[in-house]
Formats: sequence, C-alpha cells, structure tokens
Amino acid sequence: MVPTLFFYQLGLVTLAWFFLLLYWLWPNDSAIRRQPIVPSKPPQRKRSSEPKPFAGLTHTPLCALCEHEAVETAPAPPRRPDPRPPTHRRPRTVDTSTHLWPHTDCDYRGWLGLGNLRANGHPHGGPWRQLHCLGCNGYFPEHHGTIFHGKRVTAELLVRVLACLAEGLGIRATARVCEVDPKTVLHWLVAVADQLQAFARSVLCDVHVRQVQLDELYALLSAVKAGEVSEAEAIERLERSPQWVWGAMDPESKLLLAIDVGDRTLAMAQRVVHHVAQVLAPDCAPLFLTDGLREYLTALLTHYGHGVQPPRRQAQGPAPKPRWLPLPHLLYAQVVETVRRRRLVAVTHRVVFETLDAVHPVLAPCGWQSNTAFVERINLTIRQHVAAVGRRVSTLCKGADGMRQHLALSHAYSNFCLPHAALRQPLPQPLPTHGTGSAKPWRPCTPAMAAG
Repeated sequence: MVPTLFFYQLGLVTLAWFFLLLYWLWPNDSAIRRQPIVPSKPPQRKRSSEPKPFAGLTHTPLCALCEHEAVETAPAPPRRPDPRPPTHRRPRTVDTSTHLWPHTDCDYRGWLGLGNLRANGHPHGGPWRQLHCLGCNGYFPEHHGTIFHGKRVTAELLVRVLACLAEGLGIRATARVCEVDPKTVLHWLVAVADQLQAFARSVLCDVHVRQVQLDELYALLSAVKAGEVSEAEAIERLERSPQWVWGAMDPESKLLLAIDVGDRTLAMAQRVVHHVAQVLAPDCAPLFLTDGLREYLTALLTHYGHGVQPPRRQAQGPAPKPRWLPLPHLLYAQVVETVRRRRLVAVTHRVVFETLDAVHPVLAPCGWQSNTAFVERINLTIRQHVAAVGRRVSTLCKGADGMRQHLALSHAYSNFCLPHAALRQPLPQPLPTHGTGSAKPWRPCTPAMAAG
C-alpha cells in the first residue's frame, strides 16, 4: 500500500511544474520590447492613369519612296522661249491659249499662252480641230495626249462606258449595256487610269486641310479564289496577307486625298502617308485620325518627324542616344474600336501626339469628336462604285494592278464629277425648272469644288 505522503509530494511537484510551464509561456513585456523592429514594406505605388508623353524612336524610320526621290535628281527646268510677236492680221476667233505643243523637237513644247499655236480647221471633216505651231511649222490634233486620241468611236460612247464603270458596273456588264467588246472596255479602262492618275498628281497639290482621316478596307482578289492554290494555302494566304484598300480623306470637304491597294504592312502605311504628304501643302499641319493600327504611328513620324539629341542627365557616362520625335505641330489621335462577334462593343479615344486640349480646337468648329466615321463612309462608297471591291460579287480583279485601275477611275469620279449632298450651297435666287417642278434652291458641289 502506497503511503499517502508520496501522493502529496507527487501533487506538489506536478503543481510546481505546471506553474513553471505557465511562466515560460506567458508573454513578457520586456521580451517584446527587446524584439528587433522589422521594417515594414512601403505601400505599392499606384500606376498613374494619365498617358505618358511619347519618348520617341531610337532609330530613324525610313520610307522607300522618299529614298527613291532623294536618289533621283530632278532635271533642270527648260528655258522659257520668247512669246511670238503679235501680227497685224485679223485676230483669231479660236482660243488656243489652253493648248500646248507636245512634240520634243520644238522649243515651245510644254508652254502655254506664248502665241505659237493657230487653229487650222478640221481635217477630213472630223470633229477634232487641227492646230499649227508657228515655231517648228508642225501640226497636231487638239485631242492629242487624251483618252480620245486614236479611238475610232465617238466621244459620247467612250464617256458612257467610263460612266458605267465609275458607277459600279463591271467590265462585262458595261460591255453588254454599251454593246462593246469586254476587251475593248478593259483597254479603255487601262488607258484612262493612266490619264486620271497623272491628272490627280497635277491637280491635287498644295492642298490645305485641317483634318485627315485614314482607314483600310478589306478586299479580295479572285486569284486566290480561282483554285490556283489549295484551299488550306488559300486560307493561310488570306489570314496572313490579305489585300486592303487604303484611303485618306478630308472630312470637311469630303476630298479623297490618296487611295492605294496593298497588304496591311508598315511599307504600305509609309506609301499612303507619303502620297498624303505630297498632296498637302508644306506648311499644312492637319489633325490625323486613324484606327488602332500601330504602323500609322511610324509612318507619320517618318514624314512629320525630326531628330533630337536629349540633354545629359549626368556629367559622367555615355551620352544618351538621339531620338526621332514628332514635329511640334503634329496632331495625331486614334479611335480604337473593339468588336466581338461582329458587333461593336466599345470605342476608345486616344491622343498619341500632343494633348486633348490641342486636338479640341480643331474639332470644336465642326462640333465633332475624334472619329473615323467619314472615311468609313467613303469605304462604303468605294464598295458601291468599284465592282471589284464589292462584297459577294463575281467581278473580282485578278490582281492588284487591275484593282488600282478601277480605284483610279473612282478616285477622280468622286472628287471632280460626283456632287456630294452635304456640300451643296444655297443659291441667291432659286432657279426655275423647265418642267412643272419646284425651283432649285441649291447648287450642287463636288469635293474638289469645296476644297477650292
């Protein structure tokens, strides 16, 4: 039998061990004070929502067309010959001051209003007049160098064929309507495209505008659909390098400044902006509005930028690399559209160069905000007037050259021939009609007339 004293001693030891353990586990204020202070992490800095200024490019962007023009040396301008002295004969009734001598073996070639040309009747009773040069004693018809020269058809038929093509009919449909062979229609289209491109280069120059909108329109060539390649390769080609119709226009005068066909690449963006820079006056600094395509930024910097050497921040170390920055007067904004399942879900307005305060005075007189709606409306007009760009049609072009010829005709037709309803001007007095209709209070106006 265990003695009772043993239990008392065991209970006393247990109680002492319990109090000792409780003392060790109880928090001590002095120990807490002696603990080292761990530095707390600084709060994370919130990112600023304000856009950062453009830092510039570290390399100089290059344009193939600008380099080609720099390599080519312009020929020296020819010496202007002396005008022909007046004669004492009866004054001529036919004005020849708007005609110029086309042949290269005469000093008067390419000069207007020097009095060297005289009318010389209608040879063989034809509709075109013959002109005589007093400088070299040569002759040429007045329609030399035009689309009508060398054609055995009437000018009315040729104009009607081109009007059908400009209004959106295909080559075969135009040939059926005008009772002409389709190959003849194609030959006339190729000839008139060269004429109109030269005409646009000579007329569309030194243009002053306040805004320029640029956009791309998807187009499909029949060479990809015609079975020349396999279906998988055709799909891959369409996804990687589809054909696009690039356009640039002035939203105020509705003037189409440039139009071209090519892939959606930086080289094509450089080409389009180069054409726009040639059309605009050297002192013209418009507001450029585009979609979210990043190639536009490099293309605009190429033609409206300059090199800047940043200042040194430290006295020692290498000097900072030069930067290619936009000109101080360059304004550029983007309109980024988010599309999901062929539906527009969001539109983001972004000012890339300068600030919103600098862009607002340009848009405020018209009551607009930054948008690309006008150039997108031009895209619809192109689809309606160019049969090769229409959707789900059988008149697709075989290549980009054929599409350029259609677009050259549509470019000149929309700028110089087709009146725009938004540009009409009120007449001081309404003009009465020849029938029973009401008087005409408006005067039609084309984009070229509105742009001056």
